Amino acid sequence: MNVEEEVGKLKEEIQRLGQQQPDGSYKVKFGVLFNDDRCANIFEALVGTLRAAKKRKFVTYDGELLLQGVHDNVEITLLPPVVAAA
Repeated sequence: MNVEEEVGKLKEEIQRLGQQQPDGSYKVKFGVLFNDDRCANIFEALVGTLRAAKKRKFVTYDGELLLQGVHDNVEITLLPPVVAAA
C-alpha cells in the first residue's frame, strides 16, 4: 500500500472512531486509534502514517512523535476538506 492510500484509509478510520465537530472536522484520541483492532490490521506503522498525514495537512496534533501509552490522550484532528472557491 502506498502512502496516499494509507493516508486515505487513516482518514476513514478517524471518521469511524472519532467525533464530528461543528466545523466538519473529526477528533479522536491517539489511544483509541492505536488500540483499535481494525486499525492494527490496516496500519503496519500507524505513527508513520499519522506523520505523513500531518505533513500533508490532513490531520493535526500536538507533538512530533506519538508513543503508545504516553500519548494515548493526545487528540488527533482530521481537518475538514478544503472547498475550492469557484
